[in-house]
Amino acid sequence: MVNVRDGLTFDLKTAGLPAAEWRVSDVLVPYESALAVMEQRVAAIAEGRAAELVWLLEHPSLYTSGTSARAEDLIEARFPVHATGRGGQFTYHGPGQRVAYVMIDLKRRAPDVRRFVATLEEWLIRTLAAFNVRGERREDRVGVWVARPERGPGYEDKIAAIGIRLKRWVSLHGISLNVDPDLSHFAGIVPCGVAEPRYGVTSLADLGHAVTSADIDAALRQAFAEVFESSRLRLPAATV
Repeated sequence: MVNVRDGLTFDLKTAGLPAAEWRVSDVLVPYESALAVMEQRVAAIAEGRAAELVWLLEHPSLYTSGTSARAEDLIEARFPVHATGRGGQFTYHGPGQRVAYVMIDLKRRAPDVRRFVATLEEWLIRTLAAFNVRGERREDRVGVWVARPERGPGYEDKIAAIGIRLKRWVSLHGISLNVDPDLSHFAGIVPCGVAEPRYGVTSLADLGHAVTSADIDAALRQAFAEVFESSRLRLPAATV
């Protein structure tokens, strides 16, 4: 399938821009708390009072609805449902899923939303490649997908989701990568509004890859440096 985003530039490096700071949370972070932190940090970045930030974390089990969410796609509210200002539809977050909230200044890098989304996809694709998993983008579906030919022709599963929002050209929200979540929790929603039976969800564990959070974080940092940074990344900030 021809994908228009395949022809985009997959990097947002800016010479001379300080390296993004990194924060890693080793405890489950309540969604409301994460949102408050993001809002404050994005405002500070936009005003030139703080550096860009990538925050790696996991949430307790919950669903979030984006600006395009349809009520009928919430099949069963098994967990708390949070309305958000990000793009997209319903998604699940929970233990075993690595979330990366990406707060970067696109006005200084490149004020191009399509290029930003393509670069986030490329970041995930390169991260998965570190574990010999072939992630792919799709023209009609944002996120990263894995082909499952063993299930039949055209079958594929989503392994990573993307949902973003911009304030004064500074990004909020980001990506989520399924490492080893309980995949049955996705059954309470139509994930990202994709209901076709041949499209499901998967994880690294489901694909047979036993990966630790430290492994994922290292791969995410390396791939981020390749597509977002022109200088060496700083060491992670203190765990929160």
